[in-house]
Amino acid sequence: MSDLAEIGVIGGSGFYEFFDSADEVAVETPFGPPSDPLVVGDVGGRRVAFLPRHGRDHRFTPHKIPYRANLWALRSVGVRQVLAPSAVGSLTPAYGPGTLAVPDQLVDCTTGRAQTFYETGTAVHVQFADPYCPALRASVIDAAQAGAWEPVPSGTLVVIDGPRFSTRAESRWYAAQGWTLIGMTGHPEAILARELALCYTTIALVTDTDAGVEEGDGVTHAEVFRVFAANVTRLRELVAQVIPKMPVERTCSCPHALDGLKLPFELPG
Repeated sequence: MSDLAEIGVIGGSGFYEFFDSADEVAVETPFGPPSDPLVVGDVGGRRVAFLPRHGRDHRFTPHKIPYRANLWALRSVGVRQVLAPSAVGSLTPAYGPGTLAVPDQLVDCTTGRAQTFYETGTAVHVQFADPYCPALRASVIDAAQAGAWEPVPSGTLVVIDGPRFSTRAESRWYAAQGWTLIGMTGHPEAILARELALCYTTIALVTDTDAGVEEGDGVTHAEVFRVFAANVTRLRELVAQVIPKMPVERTCSCPHALDGLKLPFELPG
């Protein structure tokens, strides 16, 4: 199974339309089943495995997503580069709904989520100063600029547990730290990708301004889904434009994330 795909996309149900034809692939992992079977097909001359983060029926809330199984399953079919489009909130009025952002930093404010593959056997400490692959970030930024969707090319994404949205006080505190985006699914995806020596970057679509940024009733589920639905075609088209621009040979540091470390088991793929 290790040669089925080279690129992974973790996203929402609208991304099934990537493929003219595709094969569904069921993968078992030591961490249980992934959110759904993988869907593998061709995009821009590259082999791509798509995985719906929340499941195709959106049954997994952010803190219940099987993150470890998802990343393990992608690597087991050959994936080494992962694009992770997601809906986020903005912590600054400068980034309104419909803004595209490619953050370069991450803050983990989750609690209780399993965020390592290496829990037993031996300690494995992975470098994580820069959580996103610089080569993939550059590919996303270049594709967006070429497609006239000028991205915010940096920023800090703070990840909270959810599924509830922030209080105004929480939102104002996050913003006061200088953080610019807020989401519920960007961690532990990023660190689990690094622990498997994968390239990973998020592609953040702003769907709302967080509770502390503006007056009114605050963020609502309906608002998030409305803005995402209005932009999902554009986001899907962007990802399809990014894929052919992604490096064929990985010359970044991501493939070397585990160099010199003693692993308690063999990695898949």
